Amino acid sequence: MKKFLNTTHSEPSFSIALLVLRISLGALMIPHGYQKLISFAEKSSGFTDPFHIGSATSLSLVIFAEFFCAIFIMIGLATRFSAIPLIIAMAVAVFHANQGDIFGGGEKPALYLFGFIALLFTGPGKISLDYLLMKKKN
Repeated sequence: MKKFLNTTHSEPSFSIALLVLRISLGALMIPHGYQKLISFAEKSSGFTDPFHIGSATSLSLVIFAEFFCAIFIMIGLATRFSAIPLIIAMAVAVFHANQGDIFGGGEKPALYLFGFIALLFTGPGKISLDYLLMKKKN
């Protein structure tokens, strides 16, 4: 029981926790981006445009974030940089599409938003391509 109440952590357990977070967030995000990718032609004219850059451009950026950046996060490649487009996309989903209602329709994008913010601050951990590439550099 004492082990479960202990507030210290070991490096392997921290890296495994980050791996689980990265894989789960990425795997759950990819279907959203893939659905938008395969229906690009139908959705591009009517997609929400909160930054006034055009519906097709907004949709393209969301697909880049939700599909490609989610893959990068899963494998731990450019994790912190990949988290930024996802944070922006989820913030738009919460505050623009759901009018900031994080306890109603915005609950799911809010959970994604906070998970990606956590990855932005923590990084990918030692079980990642980022770590392997940085280890080879040094």
